[in-house]
Amino acid sequence: GSTSHMLASILQEAGCKVGLYTSPHLKDFRERIRINGEPISKQFVIGFIKRNRSFFEANHLSFFEMTVGMAFDYFAKKDLDIAVIEVGLGGRLDSTNIITPELSVITNIGYDHMQFLGDTLQEIAAEKAGIIKPDIPVVIGESQKETEPIFIEKAKANNSHIYFADKEIEAVYQSDLKGLYQQKNIKTAVKAIDILNKGSFKISEANIRKGLLNVVTNTDLKGRWHVLGEEPMIVCDTAHNKEGLQYVIAQLLEENYDKLHVVYGVVNDKDVPKVLELLPRNAQYYLCRPNVERGLNTNILREFFLKSGFSAKAFISVKEALGEAKKNAGKNDLIFIGGSTFVVAEII
Repeated sequence: GSTSHMLASILQEAGCKVGLYTSPHLKDFRERIRINGEPISKQFVIGFIKRNRSFFEANHLSFFEMTVGMAFDYFAKKDLDIAVIEVGLGGRLDSTNIITPELSVITNIGYDHMQFLGDTLQEIAAEKAGIIKPDIPVVIGESQKETEPIFIEKAKANNSHIYFADKEIEAVYQSDLKGLYQQKNIKTAVKAIDILNKGSFKISEANIRKGLLNVVTNTDLKGRWHVLGEEPMIVCDTAHNKEGLQYVIAQLLEENYDKLHVVYGVVNDKDVPKVLELLPRNAQYYLCRPNVERGLNTNILREFFLKSGFSAKAFISVKEALGEAKKNAGKNDLIFIGGSTFVVAEII
């Protein structure tokens, strides 16, 4: 997620015309496809669907496949210097994997989407390693003893140079993306730029520093440690897997407040008990179901919370849960909203 935006921002600062493809979107479908921060035009979206509709229907393409096709078509027509393409799910079988990149990047491996990718870190890493291509260098964001051998072996088989960003980048950089967890993403982006510089790109240290400080402005990224209000402080974050949440919770514990109020909802492919082990105990939870088909029923979620000894109430909607949290919070309290991208999308 954030690594893609950091890369795009740095490349923009270096004067490149940069395409950025990410998913999912928060408010508007067009957020997924951007050039130098500007979303794809409505006209192009409509025209693309009209031109290709019969092909989509004949071949039963998924929403995601159609969107990737649209992004690649748009970028091809717009004469870019470089495109940053974020993988949708896994890697090996992902529709973004059709391209041959300048460079492959694999960020942290979490227990995310287990019903698609496998039950162990090793199985998930094997799926992610599917983006490693013959003779194309690969940057791994974080070295983990369980996954390292899998990546090294796959890189060797493909004659690809492999780099572990956390072992190679010593320097500390500042970014406008707040949150302790962004340090890993920063190192990953910096190592990736380092490799692009060995090729035909010329990106200066000043471009890197400025790019990292202007990620939000350059790429219009929303929802990462996003402060929505003061007195009480209201913060949301789209982190939803165990790894992402670990960092967000570490960040929460760094903040000063009297009481913590958490508005929380998930979709039904998350490993709820694993995540509950991480969540702060001394907080009041306001549980809700994000308004999407995959949203987990609030009563089921509440059962999980109560069984684990949390103080939790169920609400019909994200809006209602947040309303109640605001009503109960003193001005020195903190309200955190998260658990799912879809929860955050409803309040941003």
